[in-house]
Amino acid sequence: MTQVAVVGAGLVGSLQAILLAKLGYKVSVFERRPDIRKVKIVAGKSINLALSDRGWKALQYAGIADEIREIAIPMYQRCMHDLEGNLSYQPYGKDGQAIYSVSRGGLNQRLVNLASAYPSIDYFFDRKCLDVDLKTNSLLVRNTQTKEQHHESFEKIFATDGAFSAVRLRLQKTPMFNYSQKYLEHGYKELVIPANEDGSHRLDKNCLHIWPRGEFMMIALANLDGSFTCTLFFPMKGEKSFETLQSREQVQSFFEETFPDAVPLMPTLLDDYFENPTSTLMMVRCEPWNYQDQVLLMGDAAHAIVPFYGQGMNAGFEDCSILYEMLTNSGNNWDGVMDRFSEIRVPDGNAILDLALMNYIEMRDHTGNPDFLLRKKIEAKFSNLYPELWTPLYSQVTFSHVRYSEAMNAGKEQEKIMDQIMEMEDIHEAWDEPKVMEKLLSLVKK
Repeated sequence: MTQVAVVGAGLVGSLQAILLAKLGYKVSVFERRPDIRKVKIVAGKSINLALSDRGWKALQYAGIADEIREIAIPMYQRCMHDLEGNLSYQPYGKDGQAIYSVSRGGLNQRLVNLASAYPSIDYFFDRKCLDVDLKTNSLLVRNTQTKEQHHESFEKIFATDGAFSAVRLRLQKTPMFNYSQKYLEHGYKELVIPANEDGSHRLDKNCLHIWPRGEFMMIALANLDGSFTCTLFFPMKGEKSFETLQSREQVQSFFEETFPDAVPLMPTLLDDYFENPTSTLMMVRCEPWNYQDQVLLMGDAAHAIVPFYGQGMNAGFEDCSILYEMLTNSGNNWDGVMDRFSEIRVPDGNAILDLALMNYIEMRDHTGNPDFLLRKKIEAKFSNLYPELWTPLYSQVTFSHVRYSEAMNAGKEQEKIMDQIMEMEDIHEAWDEPKVMEKLLSLVKK
């Protein structure tokens, strides 16, 4: 049985291990952290995730989609909270379409358990990858408990060890490898809306709640225990920033002024704010994602992105499903597969990074804007009338398997068309009249 290694036992690494095992490989998974199944999941260190169609497809290939649905909560629409506490809603897609709130830690535990059920998958926790010898395709691994180090060779090495990947660091020293990283000027902090005393949710659990406030925003996603994980995305520096909110009085005053309807729902707000870490948001671009047909970067190791399209995990899972399809179609013949995979996926990794940055501006600045909401309403109506002519960009990214790069290009064309529609006279009063759909149809068919 061919021996392969997966470096990193996170979400993408554990899913990749399962798919490799299904293809007949003997898989060794190395993880620098302790076994996540034996560690209490600590609040404050993770953003809740939104699982959508691209992710579900990979889970279906792995045969574990039903097990993951057990720990996922569907969110059918955005719920925007304005400064007065008024709510407005925007469906994510057509009737029945949803993205799913999942706990990162809970999902990771479930995936490790499911992977461990395979006799051909072995997990090695507390094992830090220090380096890769590309001549022998071997890993230099340190046992973080005993401090012992050893080399181990494999036919293939899959790097799913995150944005600060040790494997990628080795590839950065090879000729013609391009790499860049950039930090967003905004960071994030996790907060909590606890469950009601009876265990029920204090807000609609089937919505992704957003408090858009221009230069920053807060979001909330439901958990199975009745709580919500809230995430404040906020400038690291500036007049209103993590740097300037230093006292409990300042934080209390800021939240009462900025998120007044949320404060009564957050009894542990001040403790959470000061006890939970302030985390940064980093983006990674690199290419190629492979070294010959030996080493392959996947997930955040290849394309760390900001979380504002809910596609970080989904993009990593899609890496797994696309590689699985390529290997299945080639009958497990690896010749040129990693090269082709990298050629296909690099443009898509760059595209979803750009889309995520664009969506941050949309979420924090535009989701409560009447023009924005009208624009989306017109798009939705036209898409329902002419589904073969118009799929909104969000739906292309979230509810389809169109390549990210193709979706981004289509979205740019749609934006130009909608700009013309929004310039129509009396569009706010006449948006539902036939002339608007007729104009849209004529522009689309140009």
